[in-house]
Amino acid sequence: MSTKLSININKIALLRNSRGNNVPDILKFAMDCEAFGADGITVHPRPDERHIKYNDLHELKRIVQTELNIEGYPDEKFLQMIEEVKPHQCTLVPDAPDALTSDNGWDTIAHEHQLTEVVGRIQKQGVRVSLFINPENKYLDAAKKINTERIEFYTGPYAHLYQTDKERLVLPFEQAAKHCMIIGLGVNAGHDLNLENLAFFKQKLPNLLEVSIGHAFVRDCLYYGLENVVSMYKRLLK
Repeated sequence: MSTKLSININKIALLRNSRGNNVPDILKFAMDCEAFGADGITVHPRPDERHIKYNDLHELKRIVQTELNIEGYPDEKFLQMIEEVKPHQCTLVPDAPDALTSDNGWDTIAHEHQLTEVVGRIQKQGVRVSLFINPENKYLDAAKKINTERIEFYTGPYAHLYQTDKERLVLPFEQAAKHCMIIGLGVNAGHDLNLENLAFFKQKLPNLLEVSIGHAFVRDCLYYGLENVVSMYKRLLK
């Protein structure tokens, strides 16, 4: 099974915002990613709008022809935005509003009541929900109880130490992905996956549906060019 590649374009928006104009044009970048073979576009709006801005989201929904995945912490502003834009997928993350980046998964046991209400509210809009989560069966079982369709594994610990002991580092994800198959959860993954560590991760998780890659993708584009990099990542996911 091929795994879908969703490109996180936050860093492109950050570059645009640094000059106060529309260069680079994130809409064109998203369309080019799709034209070159990407299977989706991911964005993660932050309250301070330091990269993707809330007014970008309606335009992205209008032009994205594959799948639009919007990530974020489910405060009321975020939930109202999801109800307005209606992306194809909403990935809920437990970040504090001022977090630099996502660095941990949900405690789906402690937040079961909150997440059950939020997931149900989003699903009423016809939006698929994924919960950002660590690879532990107790949290996966709680996620299934919450009724989310998918989870997204936080892969930071695997990616950061990949060169030291990749077999040991990937094992929790491999085992958790097998558990997801048993209980009926779709599996996504993201955070610091790159050209070096992605193929091995995909090999160990045959039921991996989608990966979201942003920071490393933009870095690789600086060296290899956008069209080449989309193809390079896609080959690793077949």
